[in-house]
Amino acid sequence: MAWERACEVLSIPADERPRERLMRFGAESLGDVELVALVLGGGGSMRRALALFEACGGLLGLSTADSHELCEVRGVGVAGATAIAAAIELAKRFARLELPYSTTLRGPDEVARFARVSFGDAPQETFVILGLDARARVRLVRTIAIGSVSHVDVHPREVFRPLVRAGMHSAIAVHNHPSGEPEPSHADVELTRRLAEVGRLLGIPLLDHLVVTRTRSVSLAALGVVPGA
Repeated sequence: MAWERACEVLSIPADERPRERLMRFGAESLGDVELVALVLGGGGSMRRALALFEACGGLLGLSTADSHELCEVRGVGVAGATAIAAAIELAKRFARLELPYSTTLRGPDEVARFARVSFGDAPQETFVILGLDARARVRLVRTIAIGSVSHVDVHPREVFRPLVRAGMHSAIAVHNHPSGEPEPSHADVELTRRLAEVGRLLGIPLLDHLVVTRTRSVSLAALGVVPGA
């Protein structure tokens, strides 16, 4: 049982406990539960961390849990819940730094990583447009629309308005699928074709349209939907 395992962990020698091992071998030497226990801190942190993992269904469930839900887990309370929420938000912000604003994009994977971290687990479909300069560097990121769990209404004029105003050279569209399935729908394909056509007329070509989830992504350019991409 989890509580028995927690008691066993708490009885290990002091120099083998998570804090001491992190200092000696680095954070990568610790397991997920041990890292959460360090964030919680205080007495019985391993026991409370195990309770969180059981209540949320593992690390992925913990990353999407609401702070009010975390408060309900035995022994966590407001202090523990807010510490976990803050750590998760910091992790997201660190990951967003991977989107290179000053260097040329090397491929759709860089955009996909940014999107998965930023809104891949959002409960509603969120449509975002990225504007690139002539050297394929990201210079603009705008949320165009937020819809429902299975649909988001997007009009080309709303997509291209900020791109035209900012004088962007090209664009990449991204939106999420809360269902967890990244395969584009018929509506996604039709929207992509419309955006590509408008972009061609305006001189701001659409390079790609990515559909992302928390863990996966699909490029419509790779599927041949974006003409000339």
